[in-house]
Amino acid sequence: MSNVDWKLLIGLILLCQGAGVLGAFFTSSEIPAWYASLNKPGITPPNWLFMPMWLSLYTLMGVSLYIVWNKKKNCLARTLFFIQLGLNAVWTPLFFGLHELVLGLVTIIFLDYFVIATIIEFKALDKRAGYLLIPYIAWLTAATILNLSIAWLN
Repeated sequence: MSNVDWKLLIGLILLCQGAGVLGAFFTSSEIPAWYASLNKPGITPPNWLFMPMWLSLYTLMGVSLYIVWNKKKNCLARTLFFIQLGLNAVWTPLFFGLHELVLGLVTIIFLDYFVIATIIEFKALDKRAGYLLIPYIAWLTAATILNLSIAWLN
């Protein structure tokens, strides 16, 4: 990444982090109350893990987007990225804010699809950009299983 446009890179990382900030408005009061009262499977990660994980993932997403930002033929790749980012931002208010476990599950399944599509398109433009999203889809896969389990148990 020679000749880094630091303003653009930081801006794209902050854009992605914005989805997390939005989510924090819905989760901060719900985790100790509503979420704590739910039946959860044994695979549920500890609550302290979520914030550092998402901070890392949103940063990787921003770097990945930066890598493909000025590539030719990137309209589809960027469109897919922003669709998945929007779905990411919508899931938290649905799940935590509205307590919509099934609608959250449907949303996260669409999110998974669009992240995979984004990875494919990013990888076609620059392999590094696609690979940077692998931890994200791995975490989302676990989150999808967790969402499914919570919906099933509650």
